[in-house]
Amino acid sequence: MSALRPEVSIHTLNEAGGEYLPGYLGIEMLALDERRLNSRMPVKKLHAAPNEFLHAASVVALADTTCGYATIAHLPAGADSFTTIELKSNHLGTVREGAIACSATAQHLGRTTQVWDATVTDEASGRVIALFRCTQMVLWPRG
Repeated sequence: MSALRPEVSIHTLNEAGGEYLPGYLGIEMLALDERRLNSRMPVKKLHAAPNEFLHAASVVALADTTCGYATIAHLPAGADSFTTIELKSNHLGTVREGAIACSATAQHLGRTTQVWDATVTDEASGRVIALFRCTQMVLWPRG
């Protein structure tokens, strides 16, 4: 079982996304614990589809980023990195303003794979807007 890596913090996770997609979208990590990571994303026009509803890709970006950062924080000792090998989402609702929140929870922390579930909610009401699951492949040094 992977343990939480002591060198990974909320600060290092938030810094990592700065000039990449998570930073551009305004994704912010909030709380890191053993087997869990919580995050949020303010809803802006750039997160919407032309119909003015929250774009599904924006929701997936929040969930996938949260699960990915959680994977980084829980990589086994000696592992180099990870890559997503499968993801699935069910969209149950939307929001047009405010923020959405995400809570990622480890379901499996193995030597070669990790499985994470995430729930995305309307931050103000707590109403569930999406359920997400991904499988991450742990990458090890070659040779």
